[in-house]
This record gives sequence, C-alpha cells and structure tokens, in this order.
Amino acid sequence: MTSEHTMEPTRKFFAKHGFFGLNERNVVFFEQSVIPCVDVDGKVILEDKFKIATAPDGNGGLYRALGQNGMIDDMDRRGIDMIHVYCVDNILVKMADPVFVGFCLEKNANCGAKVVKKAFPEEPVGVICQVNGVYQVVEYSEISSETANRRNSDGELTFNAGNICNHFFSKEFLKTLILEHEQELIYHIAKKKIPFIDANGVRQNPATPNGIKMEKFVFDVFQFSTNFAVWEVLREEEFSPLKNADGAPKDTPTTSRGDLLNLHKQFALRAGAKLCNSEATNGASNGHAAAGCGQLKAVVEISPLVSYFGEGLTELLGGKELNPASIERDPTTGQPKITPLP
Repeated sequence: MTSEHTMEPTRKFFAKHGFFGLNERNVVFFEQSVIPCVDVDGKVILEDKFKIATAPDGNGGLYRALGQNGMIDDMDRRGIDMIHVYCVDNILVKMADPVFVGFCLEKNANCGAKVVKKAFPEEPVGVICQVNGVYQVVEYSEISSETANRRNSDGELTFNAGNICNHFFSKEFLKTLILEHEQELIYHIAKKKIPFIDANGVRQNPATPNGIKMEKFVFDVFQFSTNFAVWEVLREEEFSPLKNADGAPKDTPTTSRGDLLNLHKQFALRAGAKLCNSEATNGASNGHAAAGCGQLKAVVEISPLVSYFGEGLTELLGGKELNPASIERDPTTGQPKITPLP
C-alpha cells in the first residue's frame, strides 16, 4: 500500500531492482485514501492556490483501500487465506513469519499481533491489553504513571505487551471487517507542521505545528476479532524501528544497521563460527573468538536468501574463522558463498 506521492517512486524502485527476485505478477501496488488537513479552528488548509492540503488516512486506511481497490477479490483469485501486515519501518521484521502464522492458526485466531516486552515502564509505546473485556491498544500517553509502573507478583510489568504494529489477519476477518465495521473506525488527531498558502498567496513552511492531520490506526480493528492471539517475541531479534535521522540517540539508520549486524553475528556464533572481534563481550568471553584476528571487529551480514531465522548455517560456518564477511546466495549456482568485506 502506498500514498499518492509514493506510488510511482515505489513502482520504479521495485522495477529497478528486478522486484527483488519475485514474480512481477505477484507484486501488487494499491493506493490509500487521503483526508483534507485543517487548522486548529477546523478550517481547511490550502497547500497551493486552488489546491487543498491533504494527507494519507493512516495505516488504518488499509481496510478501506483493500476494499476500494479490489484487493480482497484479488486474494480470492490467488487462493490467499492468510495475510501478514507490518506498519512501521523495522529492519528486523520477519515477513510472513511461519512460526507466527502457525501460532495463529493453531489458536484458530482470525486476528493476531506480535508484541515485545516494554523496555521500561514509561517507554513511549502503546500496549495491547483488554479494556472492558475487549482487546485494544492503549497509547502510552493514555496510561497514568501509576498504571504504567504496576507489577505482578513475579515482578513483571502488568501492562507489558508493547505493540510493534506486526499483525496477522485471516482473509475472512478482513472481508467481514470491510463490509461491516470499516465505517466504525475512528480518526485520531495528529498535530503537524503543514505548509500552507497565506492570505497574500505566499507559501509558508511553519516552524511549529499549525494544523491537524487525521488518521486511522491499523490496530483499532482488534475489537472486532472473535478470537484474538498475542505472540511475544524478543526485541533484539525482531524489533529495531527507524524513526529518526542519524544524530538522534536511538532509532536511526545507524542503530538499525547495528541491530541487524548484531543479530547476524549471533546467527554465525550459534552455527559455530569463530569471529574476529576486539570486544571481549561479543567474542572471547563466549569462547568463539578466532585466534590471530588482531583488532578487527566482527561484521557478518547474512542474506535472507541463505538463512531466515539463522537456520542451516552450521555446515557452512561451523568451525570457520571469519573476518568481516557477507554470506550470500551465488546467483549462478544457487549455493551460499562467503565473501570477505573490505
């Protein structure tokens, strides 16, 4: 799903990269709706002369877009019964995770969500919980400090299921939702800096929020599930969001890349590889540091075409001493190969 502004750039990006090995016929692009932007007094904002400022209707606009663009009918034609959706920039996301899908099927769930344990009570993340017997996401701003710090007898936070916008849906659930409940989803208000045309016809770029964008949230449909399932995963293995530019303390391109490389390093260590590393906590202390590596730090990048969960690497990496390397599938032979990195 794209917005009106990202549709063509996204199409071109996929085409440029050969649809990343996928059959082009199996990659479908569709566009979400937009909503007019208004100022704090509710007046429509003009982004240009004779043009109303609009914004995408949020990740919860998915359901309307699926219906309006005939995506459910397309799924019927393709024999698709289960759908995996994720809605944040997360370099560690496991697309169509077979374990998560299998868990939801085993529980006969028509809607499911992955969660991670909150890092600390006031972490700015919504939590999945029951409110008056109905599952929903309660935003961190809606939880009092007392509630956020409440703990169970085992010391764990009571409201600990951090929402990471990673969901499972059955097709039948989506069909029912689109036909019967989509109009019930509420709009949430987000105060934003919205460029506008002033009374003199001059375009202005405000330095502070001056208007309101309205959006729906993808997880607001949990309330309509007849059998909802929650699957807790390890943050270090499945959640590294990208929210900020480099220079910010967290959730940047640099921290995302580091989290991915750390995960791949753990895959290699579990497979029995010996890694060059100057940091004892990541190498020598666990008995997997290679002798004679000098001060090189371990950098291992593993293509998902070679290993998805870290599986199948023992024969390839077991007992090998690795300097910085990438592990990819040879396009000619189809076999994995180790390529030293500069």
